[in-house]
Amino acid sequence: MRSSALLAFLVLIISTSYSQIKLRGGMGVDYVSTPSLYDYFNQNFGQPNSQVGSFAAAVNFSFEADYEAAARYEIGLDFAYRLYSYNNTNDLGKYNLGYHNLMPTVVNYYVINGEGYQFKFGGGAGLRLLTADETLPGSPSTQTYTSTGIGFLLRAAGNTKISRSFYANILVDIRYDLNSEPKNNGKSLYNPAMKNNVNFNSLSAGVGLGITYYL
Repeated sequence: MRSSALLAFLVLIISTSYSQIKLRGGMGVDYVSTPSLYDYFNQNFGQPNSQVGSFAAAVNFSFEADYEAAARYEIGLDFAYRLYSYNNTNDLGKYNLGYHNLMPTVVNYYVINGEGYQFKFGGGAGLRLLTADETLPGSPSTQTYTSTGIGFLLRAAGNTKISRSFYANILVDIRYDLNSEPKNNGKSLYNPAMKNNVNFNSLSAGVGLGITYYL
């Protein structure tokens, strides 16, 4: 249902007018603060000299389609895919947790156009589809936890012309994502040191580079 709605929206904006469509692809680095998750790592698996700090780096891949609705207004659909992994080894063996978060977001932009360049400032909201895989020390099996949440995005972006239809792109993002508590068969990831469930709610800042194609 969610995937069908997103696909329908993408088809709609692409089919409206090719002269008003921009497609962007790129990758970047997010610095993510996920306090509940980092407490879980540090209190149960991390050594005193290998604690996770307030922010940790994650890789972000993204694709976006924007529709120019007016001279200074664009609406876009951004698909970001964040990857993060943590591992540590102690006397019991190796611990590993990795997650990926699909973050489709509808974004509204205020646009400033110039000769060979464009600046955009905007924000939006969308679904957050998170999957986390955890392997405990000494265990041969991996447990998979999933959650569906919502997230919010603030963005500043710039495009600089490099050929007739291609532009170099740079963007800066601030995200607040309510990923909630991922579950495996109804059971949440549990932090015995804090005696509570682990949530993946996060605040992040990121920078990305890519290419924008003007249709």
